[in-house]
Amino acid sequence: MRYTDAPTRRDELLRRLRENGYLSSREVAAEIGVSEMTIRRDLTRMDAEGLAHRVPGGATAPGATGLETFDRRERRGQAPKQAIARAAVAALDGAETVALDGGTTVAAVAPLLPAGTRVISHSMPVLSACEHRTDLEVIGLGGVYHPLTRSFGGPAARAAAEELAADVALISAVAVAADGLYCTASWDAEMKQVFTLRAERTMVLVDHTKAGARAPLRFLQWDQVDTLVTDRGIDDLTVRRWREAAGHVIVAR
Repeated sequence: MRYTDAPTRRDELLRRLRENGYLSSREVAAEIGVSEMTIRRDLTRMDAEGLAHRVPGGATAPGATGLETFDRRERRGQAPKQAIARAAVAALDGAETVALDGGTTVAAVAPLLPAGTRVISHSMPVLSACEHRTDLEVIGLGGVYHPLTRSFGGPAARAAAEELAADVALISAVAVAADGLYCTASWDAEMKQVFTLRAERTMVLVDHTKAGARAPLRFLQWDQVDTLVTDRGIDDLTVRRWREAAGHVIVAR
């Protein structure tokens, strides 16, 4: 089918958007044989008509941010999250200062941290888990509160994070792809990037479902990842690919 006709092309974009929930401007342009600029114009018009929601690099389905509530994500896959958290703590190798981002898998690490650890976080669940731990030093980063992630972001949180340094940054991701790690919100991507830059090592915690997921914002490339921790639901081929990319992959048992 030819997609030079604008109405036909937009119908196809809408079909793909409803089916996948997200469209990459670059990918769909290559697939249907038109310029990326043409796709951007189509998506901008569809956004104005309420048929799509424009995000950097493409569009999501209307009315969707790509984010579930933190509580819903936290309830899903509890066993893998706990296994990943235990493996991550074992891999800290005596780190004194750790930075924890706003992911649900990362939040599972907080109660397991060894005594004497200094914790840096913008995540309310992490801070709450550490609240009664008198054996931890806790540095909370404030800013604009985002209820969906139960974390703080924006200029104030970023500026505070840029003044700190950590031995290890524990980072989550919504999707893991061949060219890096992805998330869905710009404020979340920003904090992950700052934590990575301010840490000696970066440890990514992702369960096996992230291997087939899609998200619009790439926040890390593979050469920025020192260790990736996942659960035993992952398939062997994906583990091999991740090891080629990141070098060190731990499969939690």
